[in-house]
Amino acid sequence: MKCDKYMGMDVHQAMTVVVVLDADGKVILETMVPTEAAAIIRLVQSLSGPLRVTFEESTPAAWLYEVIRAYVTEVIVCDPRRNKLLEEGSKADKVDARKLAELLRAGLLRSVYHGHEATRNLKELVRAYETLSIDTQRTMARIKAIYRARGIQTPGRGVYQPKQRERWFVGSSVENISSRINRSSRPSRGWLP
Repeated sequence: MKCDKYMGMDVHQAMTVVVVLDADGKVILETMVPTEAAAIIRLVQSLSGPLRVTFEESTPAAWLYEVIRAYVTEVIVCDPRRNKLLEEGSKADKVDARKLAELLRAGLLRSVYHGHEATRNLKELVRAYETLSIDTQRTMARIKAIYRARGIQTPGRGVYQPKQRERWFVGSSVENISSRINRSSRPSRGWLP
C-alpha cells in the first residue's frame, strides 16, 4: 500500500531504537524512546496511516506485543535466528532497526506465534511448574549427597521431612561417622580419620 508505514524496533531493557520507513523505503523517522508502554504508545499514535511493526523475539516481546497490537495494523514478532540480513554489516541499534523495517516492508520476515493472553498465561504457568520441579529434584539430590559425603545412609524419602530430619542430624559428627563406618561390614578406608 502506498500510505503504509513500516516500523522496525530494536528493543532493549531501558531504550528502544525505532526506524520508520514509508512505502517507498524512505526513512521518515529515526528515534529512541524509553522501553515503557506510555512512550511507545505515544510514538505509535503520532504516526498517521496504516502502521506495520516488527521487533525480534526477546524477553519483553510478549509484553510489547500486547502493548501495541491494538494501535497498529500488524505486529510481527520475528525470530532473530532467521533474519540473515541482520548478520551482515554493522550491528548498531539503528542499523538493526532499519534492517528490520526493510525486511518487514519486503515481506521477508517469519512471524513467531504470540497468541491470546490466556494461552501465554498457561504457558508461563507450565514453564514455572517445570522449573520448580527441576529445582526441587536438584535440591533433593543435593541433600542426599551431603549426607552420603558424611557416610550417613538415608534410605527412602524421610530425610526430606523436617520432622524426621532431626534424627539424621543427631550424632553426625566426624568421630561418629568414622566409628559408624569402622563398625560396618565394609572394609576399612585409609583416608578416613
